[in-house]
Amino acid sequence: MKRTVKDLVGLKGKRVLLRVDFNVPVDDSGRILDYTRVSEAMPTIKYLSQQGAKVVLLSHLGRPQGYDIRKSLWPISLYLSKFFPNKVYFSNHVIGEEAEGRIEAMEEGDILLLENVRFYEEEEKCDMNFARKISSLGDIFVNDAFGVSHRKHASIYALARLLPNAIGLLMEKEISNLSSCLENPKRPFVAVIGGAKVKDKIKMLKKLIDIADTILLGGAMAYTFLVASGTAVASSLTSIESIATAKEILDYAKEKDKKILLPIDHVAVRESDKKEKKEVVDFMVEDMVGYDIGPKTIKMFSEEIAKAGQILWNGPLGKYEDPRFKEGTFKIAEAIANSHAYSLVGGGDSVSAVKKSGLSGKINFLSTGGGASLKFIENGSLVCVEVIQEKIR
Repeated sequence: MKRTVKDLVGLKGKRVLLRVDFNVPVDDSGRILDYTRVSEAMPTIKYLSQQGAKVVLLSHLGRPQGYDIRKSLWPISLYLSKFFPNKVYFSNHVIGEEAEGRIEAMEEGDILLLENVRFYEEEEKCDMNFARKISSLGDIFVNDAFGVSHRKHASIYALARLLPNAIGLLMEKEISNLSSCLENPKRPFVAVIGGAKVKDKIKMLKKLIDIADTILLGGAMAYTFLVASGTAVASSLTSIESIATAKEILDYAKEKDKKILLPIDHVAVRESDKKEKKEVVDFMVEDMVGYDIGPKTIKMFSEEIAKAGQILWNGPLGKYEDPRFKEGTFKIAEAIANSHAYSLVGGGDSVSAVKKSGLSGKINFLSTGGGASLKFIENGSLVCVEVIQEKIR
């Protein structure tokens, strides 16, 4: 059991380096489109501030190549100021005189947001000298950035090795909910897995076969599994190099007497049709490309979801961002929301789809991490959580 922020004593006046995940979606002008990840970090920020700590926030935004004003965290400091009036400050640098001076001027309960750590190439290289310079700014390190805790970066992995540490309240919640899927899920446990990249989810699928009762496969990745099962998919997106692995997974599920259900009909378009009129078909022929699950598959998947005691959903069931192909993903979101099962949705696209469907309030837990939740399911932990100190019993 990892030490949490609430296990820390004597926080009054201490400089706490709090790693958060403010990697929010922005448009080309740098305007923030969704503040969900900032809101999810609020409980930990608020707790530390109320304890009288000097809260120094570290985060990244996007994948900038050096300084990029469109990836600056400055707008987020303005947003935070609405919730912590006269307590939020911003530093244009992560290390150096400005950051040091602003921290020196902080009073108990103040919050300082440092600039995007990925403006420094040393961050993703996990440069220890860079990490040491950051660590000199604080007394304690707290990791509340679940979404990037599968990456060995300086501000999240190295800092935990240099300072006394703990996890934040969001991290604790993420670990607790995902652990429930792995350790003691309510039965039947149904996993709904979609998305495009098969290779990114192979290890997770192997793990899920051991713990889930039924796996429902959709999205572009389903076509690789259909090919592996001997079904023609015409011109649909297929990962040729993953077909053999997909067959191994199907065989392993059969050996374990677990159900993997694949789409039985599709919403497709013909590459030769310049108007790209969609068709609902049981079998794809010639130059058809599948972009969504069809009504028969929606019905089959929904019936399995209705019987579930617990549901894990990761990855959309089709190209939902195109209005022509949103039906499958939105209908499955509706089925999960209306079920009596405990539901957990992980992955950026899945969470985005649930929000667009207007059903997020009926999902028990929305994870803030995509790749991180995959890695947690695969391994039962994350590399940047493993370096956090254990709770003293």
